[in-house]
Amino acid sequence: MSVFGRSQAERETALLAELTELTEHHRANSEQYDRILSSLGIRSGEGFGSLNDLPWLPVRMFKTHELKSIPDSEVFKVLTSSGTTGGGASRIYLDKEAAGVQTKQLGATLQEVLGGKRLPMLMVDTISIIKNRRSFSARGAGVLGMATFGRGHVYALDENDQPDVEAVKEFLAKHGGEPFLIFGFTFMVWQYLYEVAREHKLDLSNGILIHSGGWKKLIDIAVDNSEFRKRFAEDTGLTQIYNYYGMIEQIGTVFLEGRSGNSLYCPDFADVIIRNPDTWEEQPVGEPGVIEVVSTLPRSYPGHVLLTEDLGVVHGIDDGDWPGKRFSVLGRLPRAEARGCSDTFSGAVAS
Repeated sequence: MSVFGRSQAERETALLAELTELTEHHRANSEQYDRILSSLGIRSGEGFGSLNDLPWLPVRMFKTHELKSIPDSEVFKVLTSSGTTGGGASRIYLDKEAAGVQTKQLGATLQEVLGGKRLPMLMVDTISIIKNRRSFSARGAGVLGMATFGRGHVYALDENDQPDVEAVKEFLAKHGGEPFLIFGFTFMVWQYLYEVAREHKLDLSNGILIHSGGWKKLIDIAVDNSEFRKRFAEDTGLTQIYNYYGMIEQIGTVFLEGRSGNSLYCPDFADVIIRNPDTWEEQPVGEPGVIEVVSTLPRSYPGHVLLTEDLGVVHGIDDGDWPGKRFSVLGRLPRAEARGCSDTFSGAVAS
């Protein structure tokens, strides 16, 4: 069954009930979360009129606070973010049930574009990134999480992070005549797959590329999403390309690009709200602002309603490849503004 089936009205009705229940669940099981909501004047058992009214946490709080809704004895896996934006790394605590649910829902989301079969998989990364199984980096968690959806994995980089052209050629000789899966982070895909494929005239026409990550390095060399898709199609034959937006603080929830390109869509268990950075009110369609992400997946930690440090814009509602909002990520908030968002919130909590 598709996880891209709910209209916006159906989604908001269903999610409001589930997220209100989750808010109470986290209050009851996380002393810190309860303290945060109490300090914001939100009473236990309080109802909310819309998704817009649910209390959000700045994503940065997971770098500075230990936020979990499970006892230490039930912690099965700890995920850590890359910590590249300052303020340390986020730590996300999963129990066995949460780890299972996020894998299942990630699979249901990706099945929309991959189909039901596990495909031969080319990883645009190095196998050394997943060596530490207990505590993963964000990149390692992404690679390992995606590896589940393929078979016969071949890594496009050697253990020294250098392109392994022969390994890629061997993979294509064996699997290139049938559908195959490619995964990597956007800049690495460009640098270590597109440029290598163009130079060596590799045929990627049967590939399905799933990629994610910041565009900053590519924008610096004048490659945006449209140019990325165009050059891959013209120079390698690769046309099935799906960008996604997600974060370790809401592991298992990904917002997937539609077939037409240039818009991201929310699975049925998630949504986005674009907020005005001055008033925090929801922005109308077409007006950029700060991205808030909501998801029913985070149950072992209170990450169900998060204000990100990314800018985005909703392009339309119920008018694209799939129902619901279609949106784009425009880039990171300037660091000072991101800190300001968090400091404003922390000031309210402390007062």
